[in-house]
Amino acid sequence: MFLLVFGLVPLLLTAQQNIKQELLSPDGNYKFNIYSKTNTDGVIAWYYQLNFNKQEVVLESKFDIELDNHLSEWALAIKAKPQGKWMDGLVLKDVARTTVNTTWKPVYGERSTITDNYNGLTLKFEQKASSNYVMNIEVRLYNEGLAFRYYFGDNPTGIYYRIVQENTEFTFAENTKAWFEPWAQGPFSLLPIKDWPTEGERPLTLQLNNGLYACMAEAAQTDYVKTKFKLSAVKPNTVQTAMYEGVDKVPYFGTPWRVVMAAKTPGDLIQNNTILLNLNEPSKLKDTSWIKPGKIVRDLTLTNEGAREWIDFASKHNLQYVLFDWKWYGPAFTFDSDASKVVIPNFDLPEIIKYGKEKGVGIWLYVNQQALFKQDMDIFPLYKKWGVAGIKYGFVEVGSHRWTAWLHESVQRAADNQLMVNIHDEFRLTGEERTWPNIVTVEGIRGNEEMPDATHNTILPFTRGIAGAGDYTICYYTNRIKTTHAHQLALGVVMYSPLQTLFWYDKASDYSNEPEIEFFDNLPTVWDETKVLSGKPGDHIATARRKGNEWFIGVIAGNEGKEVDINFDFLVKGKKYTAKLYSDDPTVNTKTHVKVTSKTLKGNDKMHLSIPGSGGYAIWIKPDDK
Repeated sequence: MFLLVFGLVPLLLTAQQNIKQELLSPDGNYKFNIYSKTNTDGVIAWYYQLNFNKQEVVLESKFDIELDNHLSEWALAIKAKPQGKWMDGLVLKDVARTTVNTTWKPVYGERSTITDNYNGLTLKFEQKASSNYVMNIEVRLYNEGLAFRYYFGDNPTGIYYRIVQENTEFTFAENTKAWFEPWAQGPFSLLPIKDWPTEGERPLTLQLNNGLYACMAEAAQTDYVKTKFKLSAVKPNTVQTAMYEGVDKVPYFGTPWRVVMAAKTPGDLIQNNTILLNLNEPSKLKDTSWIKPGKIVRDLTLTNEGAREWIDFASKHNLQYVLFDWKWYGPAFTFDSDASKVVIPNFDLPEIIKYGKEKGVGIWLYVNQQALFKQDMDIFPLYKKWGVAGIKYGFVEVGSHRWTAWLHESVQRAADNQLMVNIHDEFRLTGEERTWPNIVTVEGIRGNEEMPDATHNTILPFTRGIAGAGDYTICYYTNRIKTTHAHQLALGVVMYSPLQTLFWYDKASDYSNEPEIEFFDNLPTVWDETKVLSGKPGDHIATARRKGNEWFIGVIAGNEGKEVDINFDFLVKGKKYTAKLYSDDPTVNTKTHVKVTSKTLKGNDKMHLSIPGSGGYAIWIKPDDK
């Protein structure tokens, strides 16, 4: 159901006395104020504040977007005096209010139904120099958080806008700390909002001095530049948006949404990340039946024998896909390789794809950016003809307007040919998988390619995880992992990825009938319901996800270990369940030292877990239908 209500600012406001507008979230927990202030030079600036549960989240902060906007040229054209900064020359003309309340079903996700419910506020401005040049500040206040953007409407001159920088402020109380990450596959440091070594990644999760947690994120960044976060050079405890580079855009268009979420617990931030999806357009694909999330393994041998071995393993263990990684078509970092041809010996790709289909296993192909940029219009129809299920995009350029636009256009071309997509290296989603659900996962995560420690893994869900799917590339048998094997099992639940990569650095022959592998065999990758039961960045996390009438729980501890209590109050009351428990036990006589036990559960039962340092616990719960 949609309810749209519009109200205009009285005409008296065109005199531009200082103005204040208040907006509440539908549940009343968030309160947003936007207001103007006039300085001694008579210049009007616009500010905002955000409270959650009657506690301050964002203190007085300034809206600011900087344009190399040719205002002097416009002024000369209309014989007016040139204006200064873009924001200084804006005149408020009216205000509109909107309420939306509806639900929708994603093709896949962390939950099967999503509520889109917000109260909206749009402030409509014109330039003093000419009413041809307009800009809105659009605000949405959800129960999950705040979102706002700058929107540039049509103008009759057809001239483009050149956005040089967005310097929007986010000011927090003293002693606020952030989980700072310098790049998208980087380590985390809990730092105060001062003396950062460089710009920080988004999402940026914060610990406020009043006990709340907050997160700053970006949504709908598809035809624009990536924005990171920098410290203000003049205002303490203040973070500003920092664009990768300037942007030239022809109106009408909006900037990406800037998002601020707040919560009593850091787990609530994860559960509320549907706000990013809601800020993107609905799916543009009429037929999504070919989009089939699942589990995938990687073949590094690039031989007929190695491919068959992995396909046989995948078929036996309910894994849906095998990926053939780079160099199957030649050197990757060159425009001279031809991704329409197999160039290595003893690798009959058509026959391998045929064998996979006979076994119910689909094939993914790695293609590097050079080949994609040169050939995607030609190779995507070819891959569809071959029967390829999806493409792993390698080493994509991230940040600039050119490469961001190209990437999303390429994703559309993949969709036209019914190809799923996994985008690797520094790229992170901003909710656009709602619009293009063939993007089933992306990297932009410090996962098992870098082999992080357990403490890093407990930070990831509360930071990077808020952005959505992350291809962590879970390992199991390799001696390179810095955690226990039960920890790796639990990562399959904790780290959400509709295309979940398993056994990344392993070989099919590593499997020695370890009984706990049944957890991976039965693990879904998309969910009807997700709950964060407990956790704190750097300490631990306990995540429960439901698919149908079965629950899967993953609990991981940091380097120091953790005592964790699980309350099963999310189970149906009065119904009995059988739980399979997978835990670390050095006395178990296997190379993985994972103990498998069973237990009967009921709703409201409680369980105490003692997890060793770098350890984990996985639980598979099925209703007892006997």
